[in-house]
Amino acid sequence: MAAPSALLVMGVSGSGNPLLPRAPRMEEAQRRLGKGSHVTSMSSPQIHRRHPAVIPGWKFYDADDYHPEENRMKMGKGIPLNDQDRIPWLCNLHDILQRDVASGQHVILACSALKKVYRDILIQGKDGAPLKCDESGKEEKLAEVKLLVVHLTGSFEVISGRLLKRKGHFMSPELLQSQFDTLEPPSAPENFIQISVDKNLSEIIATIIETLK
Repeated sequence: MAAPSALLVMGVSGSGNPLLPRAPRMEEAQRRLGKGSHVTSMSSPQIHRRHPAVIPGWKFYDADDYHPEENRMKMGKGIPLNDQDRIPWLCNLHDILQRDVASGQHVILACSALKKVYRDILIQGKDGAPLKCDESGKEEKLAEVKLLVVHLTGSFEVISGRLLKRKGHFMSPELLQSQFDTLEPPSAPENFIQISVDKNLSEIIATIIETLK
């Protein structure tokens, strides 16, 4: 398989290192929703927000930053997102990946992407083949997103324990369980690796870089 042009760092909420700082934009979203509301991070850890040059030349996106306000409101009320909520958001993320890959930019995306269909949308868009109309109205095929899925895995007990210790972050056991129930771990023919959340940050980064060689 050709070298990946994009990395998807995925997993249930809390699958990342709880010692990493929360993103300022998520805190701003919480302020917009009002004091006492909780915007729970549905994406994987902020690995590259703290280490932006861990893979030189790779651009980092946090999928949470692209949720529409309606999704933020639901999450703030502790309501799980459904497919109708997620698909437009995923299509937008696909367009971002497609744009950068077409320009030669390598990309890292932190996104829960719990279902295979979600990951397929990130690669191909909602309707399958990644086609886009140019200014003349003619369809042109854009560069394919060659995706490497990095699945951060851990038990419910370990991850729920991490969330309980995370300052300013709340996800009830019911919401976390709903993510585990929804999760479809990547499998062949997907291009993926699995890394245990028991590994420390430097080990996770080293494994990713080694896979890219």
